[in-house]
Amino acid sequence: MIYKINVENMNFAIEVGEVIGGTAQVTINGKPYKITIENRDYSNVGNDTKPIQTSEPAAVTTFPAGAGSIIAPIPGLVLDVMVNVGDRVEAGQAVVILEAMKMENSLVANAAGTVREIYVQKGARLNTGDLIMIIG
Repeated sequence: MIYKINVENMNFAIEVGEVIGGTAQVTINGKPYKITIENRDYSNVGNDTKPIQTSEPAAVTTFPAGAGSIIAPIPGLVLDVMVNVGDRVEAGQAVVILEAMKMENSLVANAAGTVREIYVQKGARLNTGDLIMIIG
């Protein structure tokens, strides 16, 4: 997801990539950065930084910024998680239904792969930028 922001009349295009724990990969105006999120709230996703579902054994995979991570584009309520860890998904396939401003939004896989980790469950409240799942 690319966010276009303006700070004191300066424009920035920020792409949020993979978020693991309190660390995120971001690209700001085309330049990659690794950032630490100090006030990250994991109360809505379970045991601190651990996924609710994960594949076993855990595969260590590095994704390019944005690839493989499903991140909440807007704050909302998870109405349904349509896949499980280990499921094969195609690019464009709906994986989560998020309710925001009384509208249902289908979040789709941005790449084909296998669901590796799921960080949310039905009923979770999400903020913009919350990590939902990783597809590898």
